[in-house]
Formats: sequence, structure tokens, C-alpha cells
Amino acid sequence: MLLESVHGEDPLLTEASKHLVVAGGKRFRPMLVLLASHFGDPAAAGVVPAAVVVELTHLGTLYHDDVMDEATVRRGRESANARWTNTVAILTGDYLFARASDLLADLGPDAVRIQARAFARLVRGQIQETVGPAEGGDDLKHYLRVLADKTGSLIAVSGQFGALLSGAPASVVETVTSACEKIGIAFQLSDDILDIDSEAEQSGKTPGTDLREGIRTLPMHHVLAGVGSGPDDARLRELLAQDLSDDTLHAEALALLRAHPAMDHARADLRHWAEDARADLLTLPDIPARSAFTGLCDYVVSRTG
Repeated sequence: MLLESVHGEDPLLTEASKHLVVAGGKRFRPMLVLLASHFGDPAAAGVVPAAVVVELTHLGTLYHDDVMDEATVRRGRESANARWTNTVAILTGDYLFARASDLLADLGPDAVRIQARAFARLVRGQIQETVGPAEGGDDLKHYLRVLADKTGSLIAVSGQFGALLSGAPASVVETVTSACEKIGIAFQLSDDILDIDSEAEQSGKTPGTDLREGIRTLPMHHVLAGVGSGPDDARLRELLAQDLSDDTLHAEALALLRAHPAMDHARADLRHWAEDARADLLTLPDIPARSAFTGLCDYVVSRTG
């Protein structure tokens, strides 16, 4: 259904739309839809279309993210903006959002409203990340709010759709939604750690993209707040305060950040969010899907090494 939904009459649009679909990926969000559906009837008619909706929405954001980040690699392949142009990548992302909306219309007004509100949060999170924290505001709190909106919102909706459309009890829908948002935040924290700590062949993305773009993630916030200490603290803070588009400066900052104790503090924060999600999940009925969900809590931690 995912492949069918991106097929269109225009050859370029079809090719560009399929670019990231065929590149693979973890299909994390649709997996959450399918898992959550086991708290009700997993064969319910709306479950698979909802899984496609959340993946299409996620893919659309990736096309736009790569334009904003000027990324050249996505999922181990040339990014759409690098292969074609920024304009083609932006329009392809828009097309995927339109295709998701088309499928969503068949799932009823409640599903449309849930998705619309999540999409509003997603855009708000991107704006907040772009603008940055208010003067005198709490940088770390701002960062976590961006994470919740940009990533947690759609992952929360994935679990919500699965439970809701399968006919699960309202209390289960609420718990799954809450747990999935926390898993989503943990997932993004692990992504941010991987952006610093992994090589391109491991993550499928260019290492240090956030660093190069001036996006401060959790390890960087810890460095600037003086959490942990290292012999090169002063130099690293100096680098984090300047433009790192220069390859030499970027490489130096990336190496210093990788070796800094702030990375261990970030991993501890990641474990905290994963354990909070697990606590929610353990209140759900004891079925195999619950074990699979708690396994995801382990996964988001273990993927960072």
C-alpha cells in the first residue's frame, strides 16, 4: 500500500516519491501502529491505512528536513535535494502529505483531527528549533519541547491510531499514546547521539549534521551548561559558539564532542525517558504486544551503543 500510494501519473514525481520508500528505513512509526492494534482487533479495516499515513507523513518531513539541512545523504543514499533540486524535494514532500491526507479521509473525522493537531505540533517544533529559545529562557527545556513536538507528536499518533482504530478501550488508547510520545523523545535523543557518535555507514546520514547546522542537541547543551568536564572544555565551548561550516573546525568540534563526558550524561537522559515509557507500558494488559513495546524501550537505548 505504501508503494501504491506514491505512484502517480507524472514519472518524475513518482520516481522522487519512491526514492525514500525504496531506500528502506526502520518503518518505526507504522510498526507502532501495528503493535498498538493488538490491544484491540489488529484486523480492523483502518489499521494498515493508518500505518501508511504515518509513514508517508514522516517521509514527507524527511524531504523537507534534508532541504533545510542541505543534507546530501539520507538512509545511505543520495538525498532527493542532492539528486534533483530543492524545489523537487519540497514539492515531493508536499505530495506525500497530500497522499497521506487522502488515505486519512477514509478513517473518519476523529483520525483527521488527531493527525492535523499532530502535524501542527510538528511544524511548531520545527519553527521553535529554527528560531531558538527566547532571550533568558531555559535552553534545555526549549530543546526537549522541540523534541516532543517534532518527533514525539507523530510517534504518539502512531500508537494512538493503532489502539484507537482497533477498538481498544479508551484507557489503553491514552496509555499507549503517552508511552509512545516518551519513546519518540527517547528515539530522537538516540538519533541526536548517533549524529555525533556514529559513522555514515552506521547511521545512513552524514555525521555531525546538527553540529554543522548550528542545531544544539542534548550533548551540546550539557557541554555549555558545564555538565561533566573535560580537558578541552574551553575550546569546545568556543567552537560551539561559532559557525562550523568550515570542514576543519567541524571535524575538530566533532572529535572533542565525541570524547566529552557530556555524551555519557546524554545517554543517561535517554535511559530515563525509555524507563518512563516502560513504566506506562507495564500498566497495559499483559499480552505479547506489551512485551514488544517494552523491547522497543531497550532498542532505543541499545542502538546508541
